[in-house]
Amino acid sequence: MLKSALLVALAMIAFAANSILARAALTGTAIDPVTFTAIRIASGALVLVVIVHLRGSRAMGRGSWTLAGALFGYAILFALAYRSLTAATGALLLFGTVQVTMVVWGLVRGEALRARQWTGFVLAVAGLVWLLLPGLAAPPPDAGAMMIGAGLCWGVYSMRAKGTGDPARATAANFVRATLPALILAFAFISEANLDAAGVWLALASGALASGGGYVVWYAALRQITAHTAAVAQLGVPVLVAIAGVLLLAEPLNVRLAVSGLVILIGIALVTVPSARPRMDSKT
Repeated sequence: MLKSALLVALAMIAFAANSILARAALTGTAIDPVTFTAIRIASGALVLVVIVHLRGSRAMGRGSWTLAGALFGYAILFALAYRSLTAATGALLLFGTVQVTMVVWGLVRGEALRARQWTGFVLAVAGLVWLLLPGLAAPPPDAGAMMIGAGLCWGVYSMRAKGTGDPARATAANFVRATLPALILAFAFISEANLDAAGVWLALASGALASGGGYVVWYAALRQITAHTAAVAQLGVPVLVAIAGVLLLAEPLNVRLAVSGLVILIGIALVTVPSARPRMDSKT
């Protein structure tokens, strides 16, 4: 129990670190989003390949170009959006969209929602819409749209990657495949590339530690917890990002973000947290 809790905590910290590292790199250093993404994916692929081989696997998973494309789409849109979004706003839009995407995916495939889950779904969507409505505290619409796109890509990746065998091996293969479009894009825009030592180190940390290492820890945790527990655990990521953004990046926490975030998290919790069932005590 303690081991699984520790693994979940480490994975959530790694996921939250991705937002903090990206925001710090793209607003505090010279590195551009395309170069950041290429370094992040390539370093993540390298770490995952090494880990797969250290585990004694004879070969990586096959992966697929569809999943690699979704992974690359998530990574590049994530980086482009974080030029203009605060860490907390970006994380909230990302994880809110991922959860909504997964719910819609389930509905399309015939999964039924109970009344409580429908209420949560509507709340989550309403919170996202309210966060994006025009106003002084609203995020830039183009950046918000890109982060929603990143969430859609990651939601599709998450659903399509289920049932692909060993998730660590499959993720390593998909990272390797996603490196190709990331490098092609980086070379296409090489004349506009900017980078410095700090930006490169932050991109490497995002790819090697927060992405590559984080996903391996997460998959290890998933073997020991239920799907509902995993879904609820992810609700803590935007909270961690908001706290870290205020403490480490001196970012503001406005009322709209706080209230809409609470509405989104409550909505997602209503969808993902299983209903309490009355216990039946049997007597003999």
